[in-house]
Amino acid sequence: MTMYAKDDIRSTLAAAPQAPPRDVDPSTPVKPSQWLAFHDLAPSEVSASGGRTWIARAANLVVVYSEARAGDVLTRTGQPDEYAVLLYSESAPLRITAEGATAGSGTAEVAEEAFVVVPPGDSSVEVLADGPVIRLFSTLDEELAASALNAAAYDEPDLRAAPLEPWPDPVGGFALRVYRLADTPIAEGRFGRIFRTTNLMVNFLAEEPAPRDEHRLSPHFHDDFEQISFGVKGTFVHHIRYPWGPDSAAWREDEHREIGTPSICIIPPPTVHTTQGVGVHQQLLDIFSPPRADFSASGWVLNADDYPAP
Repeated sequence: MTMYAKDDIRSTLAAAPQAPPRDVDPSTPVKPSQWLAFHDLAPSEVSASGGRTWIARAANLVVVYSEARAGDVLTRTGQPDEYAVLLYSESAPLRITAEGATAGSGTAEVAEEAFVVVPPGDSSVEVLADGPVIRLFSTLDEELAASALNAAAYDEPDLRAAPLEPWPDPVGGFALRVYRLADTPIAEGRFGRIFRTTNLMVNFLAEEPAPRDEHRLSPHFHDDFEQISFGVKGTFVHHIRYPWGPDSAAWREDEHREIGTPSICIIPPPTVHTTQGVGVHQQLLDIFSPPRADFSASGWVLNADDYPAP
């Protein structure tokens, strides 16, 4: 369900074909939201050079955020599936190498905003100057998922969230792929800049040079998937309203909480939610796993030719 204004491009999503909702018992508990402001938490790892890394997870996704130092090398050995590297305007420049025996090999230097897909197998991300590095993995690597700062939140799985079922393999097979955002600027009639892989979807929303109009918010809900809202610049208020189930003792109050950046808010289904930028300048990245069928059907996915829908 959506409550978008008529001039919000997402109001057209109602016409998009979607899979029928999963049959979930109304008494199934709704997970609480999660708020992780990385600078308020002890890092998961600290490199020899002093680079700091925080690891957090969602139902199907692991977010690895690093404030890396030049010379740090972030490696993966025997990675079971592909993963993504996100670069925004303040990200560190990177040299990314994929050399797994089971996937297309290659090396790419990326020093601008980009969505990078790294194939399964062995790979490395060499940091060429100090700065943030964002990597996204599926929970297929159970050891990585278990290392998350909030791993305990998923000791009991979210029965309302659809499990991860990978989408079709990319055209031409798995390979190192770099999608530079400069090649696909924000455009009228398209919502943000959306990319997908076999196991996740990311929307690079535009940088906003002013607070969001409090009279033009966009409350909506998702039947069966989480939204991970990653604030990379500015300050946000995430507004979340929980549904009422049969057990009144399980009802929760609405949330209207402010959080700085870098941070993630994990928004569980089927809560009504909207996010309001309240800083003087902000940017948000929205992340989903598995990829969203409605966004895919809209024609907004910029690398759909490489990553077919089911």
